[in-house]
Amino acid sequence: MSYDPIEIVNLKKEFKDFTAVDDLSFTVKKNSFTGFLGPNGAGKSTTLKILTHLINATSGSAYLNGIDVTVDAKNALMGVGTVVETPEFYGYLTPRQTFEYIGSIFGMTNESIAAQTEEILADVKMSKWADKKIGTFSKGMKQRVCLGLSLLNDPKVIILDEPTSGLDPMGMAETREILKSLRKKNNDLTILMSSHMLHEVTDLCDRVTMIKHGRLLMEGSMDEVLKANNFRNINVKIIGGPTQEAVEAIARLRNVNDPEISGSSIKFEFNGGDEDQMQLLDEIRGLGLKVYSFNEDEALETVYLNQIKGGE
Repeated sequence: MSYDPIEIVNLKKEFKDFTAVDDLSFTVKKNSFTGFLGPNGAGKSTTLKILTHLINATSGSAYLNGIDVTVDAKNALMGVGTVVETPEFYGYLTPRQTFEYIGSIFGMTNESIAAQTEEILADVKMSKWADKKIGTFSKGMKQRVCLGLSLLNDPKVIILDEPTSGLDPMGMAETREILKSLRKKNNDLTILMSSHMLHEVTDLCDRVTMIKHGRLLMEGSMDEVLKANNFRNINVKIIGGPTQEAVEAIARLRNVNDPEISGSSIKFEFNGGDEDQMQLLDEIRGLGLKVYSFNEDEALETVYLNQIKGGE
């Protein structure tokens, strides 16, 4: 029987007079890395907590590898790794001891735990601190240990709730590199990750699911999602800085809408494809403007903001 690793069907979660998840349905394709997006309060964490059986659904179903977690959580969560809360550990234990403890709960043999521990600690770049007490670790180091623990039972599905939240830029970069290397090492892995970092989702994910008010806005491959917009946001910087005369000149060009001065740039919407954009740059230079920077806003951010604004 063929099924998607994660399938949400008519899921609903109510808290007294507040509906956090409202008849939500979407799927996560096998071997995909899906970014789960939405504003604060959209229902992302609630959905992931239902998926990982931290809270119960009001109604609907949440399938993991074909098993409904709302009916049979134990079997549904077999082969699933999760990082859905701020990592908390026994500070007096080391990563190696923590892996031994969690591995015993999984019912793993001592030999299997030892082998997996060495490999995973290397994967998450924590081998050097394997025998140091976790209580002395930074948040980023604890996050790496937590990510490692999610791999201990050799899962085929990993669920991550904002894995870089609260980390400094170095910690964020390290976590992204670890996730990239894990995907490269195991192309049979399916990952669902919520995040507010759109550049992070663009960098890591090949599919996107967006929700708002607990309802689905859109889902699809990254290419499909990015093509949802029929315009691009362009930023142009010219030597000497932006002027109103330059804005008026650019406004007369084809497919340009609403140019305005924004900081040190002239910003505007542009309706057109890649070749049209290339011609636009030539036309702006033809106006005699000395362009030293010409770039497009991050495409996913543009789509995301339009979807969120339009999803009222």
